[in-house]
Amino acid sequence: MNSKLNHLAIVSDNYTRLAMFYRALFGMRVSGDTKRETLAMSVGDGYVGMTLIPRPPGRYAGLDHFGIEVDDLERIKTAIGKKFPDIEIVKRPGNRPFASYSAHDPAGNYFDLSQKGHENRAEIYEHKNWSQNRFINHFAIRARDHKLLAAFYSEIFGFAVTNADGKDAGIYLSDGRVTLCLLPWKISLFNGGGVEQPGMDHIGFCVESIDQLIEEIAVIAQTNPQIAARSINYNDEAKMRRELLKTCPHGSFQLADPDGTLIDVIQR
Repeated sequence: MNSKLNHLAIVSDNYTRLAMFYRALFGMRVSGDTKRETLAMSVGDGYVGMTLIPRPPGRYAGLDHFGIEVDDLERIKTAIGKKFPDIEIVKRPGNRPFASYSAHDPAGNYFDLSQKGHENRAEIYEHKNWSQNRFINHFAIRARDHKLLAAFYSEIFGFAVTNADGKDAGIYLSDGRVTLCLLPWKISLFNGGGVEQPGMDHIGFCVESIDQLIEEIAVIAQTNPQIAARSINYNDEAKMRRELLKTCPHGSFQLADPDGTLIDVIQR
C-alpha cells in the first residue's frame, strides 16, 4: 500500500493573490500551464500540490479539501465499499487537475483521489520531485468523532498512527512525509471566540528558520501589502483562536494567509 497525502485546496475570491503569497513566503513553485490558471492556480513544494480555486457563488471560502494519491484505486474503492458502504466515490470532470475521483470520510470531509496515469493529473505532479527548504508537513481536521476518522484513514489508506501512546487529544497519521492531524471538535474549545464548524482546520509548514521567516513576513508587508500575512493576534477573540491553534504539537509559530487561512509553522 502506497498512499500519499499530496494535495490541498483553498477556495478564494483572491486566488491569484494567494498563489503569490505562498510562492513569495514559502517558495512554492507555480505550475507551468498558464492556460489552466484561468480556472485555478497550482503551486507545489515538490511533494504536495496546492490548488487555489476561484470561489463560485454559493461556495464557502477557505481551506476546502485535500487529495490522496493511491497506487491501486480499484483496491481502495473495494475496501471502502466493504467497510464503509454508505460512502460514495464519484468520478470528477476531466478539467479537475488533481482529482480523478472524489470521496468523503465518515464525517463528510471530502477528498480527491488520484492515481498515476489518470487523464486529469495536474502537470505539476508530472515534474520530477524536488526538495526545498520550506514545505508542507501537516494539515489538520477537527471532528466530533476524530477516532472514527483515524480508523477510516488508517484502515483504508494505510497511514501510520504516530502517537499510539494516547497522551495527546489528537490522533496523528503519516504517509511518511506529511501528517494528517485529526483533532477533536467540541463547542467548548471555542469559548471566548467565534465558534467554527467541524472540518479542515489549518495547514502546517516546516521551514529552515522561523526567525528568517518572521523577517520575510515583515519585508513582504512593507513592500507589497497585497500579499502580506494576516495577524491572528489582534484582539481577545483572535488570541483565543491562536491559543487553540498552538495546541497542535506539529507547529510552534502561527500566522494566517491573506485570506485568513490558518498556518502553523515548525522549524527543522
